[in-house]
Amino acid sequence: MPNGHASVKLLGVSRPRATDRIRRICLALPEAYEEETWGAATYRVRKKIFVMAADHEGRKTVTMKATRDEQQALLALGEPYFFPAYVGPKGWIGVDLASTVVSWAEVADLVRESYCLVAPKRLAVQVG
Repeated sequence: MPNGHASVKLLGVSRPRATDRIRRICLALPEAYEEETWGAATYRVRKKIFVMAADHEGRKTVTMKATRDEQQALLALGEPYFFPAYVGPKGWIGVDLASTVVSWAEVADLVRESYCLVAPKRLAVQVG
């Protein structure tokens, strides 16, 4: 690829794949890095996971830390948000990236908020 990123051709328009978009959003944050865990990409800061990207039943999904209030508000909206297995009870929210109603601006905001919830304060303030 000319820009070094995988892309898909849709109706003659090239656009980045969901996994590449998530990677760019996550790795733009201070001291963030990617590590494969449980066969999926996880994004971390200081060894703490703030985003997990997975192929869930053939669909690209991401899960991230949220406040309980935000988790409940997003779940009330329905698609593309879902209650993720294992980490949902700990306040995490899932987003189905294959959904036709995904807002990438909202996904980016949620990723930044998740980062701020797990990152040390001196790093979180750089994002805030």
